[in-house]
Amino acid sequence: MEPKRTVAVFGAYGHTGRFVVAELVERGFVPVLSGRDADKLKELAAAHPGLDVRPASVDDQASLDHALADADAVVNCAGPFATTAAPVIEAALRAGIPYVDVAAEIEANADTFAHFTDRVRAAGTLVVPAMAFYGGLGDLLATAALGDDTEADEAHVAYGLSSWHPTAGTRAAGEVSRERRGGRRVRYANGRLEYHGDDLTTLTWPFPDPLGPRPVIGEFTMADVVTLPSHLAIPDIRTYMSVEAAGDLSAPDTPAPVAADEHGRSVQTFLVDVVVRRGDVERRVVARGQDIYAVTAPLVVEAVERILTGRTRTLGVASAGAAFHAADFLDALRPHITVETRP
Repeated sequence: MEPKRTVAVFGAYGHTGRFVVAELVERGFVPVLSGRDADKLKELAAAHPGLDVRPASVDDQASLDHALADADAVVNCAGPFATTAAPVIEAALRAGIPYVDVAAEIEANADTFAHFTDRVRAAGTLVVPAMAFYGGLGDLLATAALGDDTEADEAHVAYGLSSWHPTAGTRAAGEVSRERRGGRRVRYANGRLEYHGDDLTTLTWPFPDPLGPRPVIGEFTMADVVTLPSHLAIPDIRTYMSVEAAGDLSAPDTPAPVAADEHGRSVQTFLVDVVVRRGDVERRVVARGQDIYAVTAPLVVEAVERILTGRTRTLGVASAGAAFHAADFLDALRPHITVETRP
């Protein structure tokens, strides 16, 4: 019998971190619980007897090194990632282990590619940013839709969320992103990120049944504008968000998600509709599931499993679609996400 593999989880007691820890345990890994707050770590450990607790802070290199000691991989669930990604990646490089995070912050993900690609490749390891609902899932869907192709004229990722009850981490990350942008908006056009002050527009997106055509916010830009173009030649990438979900996110009094089943998932449902076009050819893939935070856990853990068993396609800093065989990866997620190709 092979020894159980150890995975350090930084930010283990956060909303998404708890889902990741539970998924790791379910799949036979041994999580190491890490993060800044020792009391919250101990509280989490009480629900998972026998797990190692290693408090750590991004401004304390020794504590991070201790948290990652003897681990086979590290998953960073602690935002804002503008603050945490670089120090934890540096610790992973010192430990010689792969790094995966769940960052939805556009600039933080762009920084990871810009600052670490050469060093991580030279180290012969792998860093996968945005291995989450935002950034990772859309990238896998677009890559699968393209098949063997790596070029398209445009890609559209439309998010049909029934609601969006943001966590405290989501709100904190959003505030950091707004500060970095100086109040401007961001989009991906002409093969690059562009910052602008244009007003957002509302349009109707033809979601498939049972959702059907719904109003969405155009250019509600998410991390897909970093992950897709990191390995696909697509000069125009647009993402859209259902009006209801965008309203929830912007309202200061929208409560955090509440567990509604035995897995801790909320009642929120999602439909992600991805369209890629090249010339007159359109390819479309749809994913459906429940709870955008909970579904990040199987995405992350499947990535860790594939990295540690050598089922990867590259080294260095790579998005989900570049690091893994997209169609096969999505097929492995079918207990959690339903994926279908649309005509």
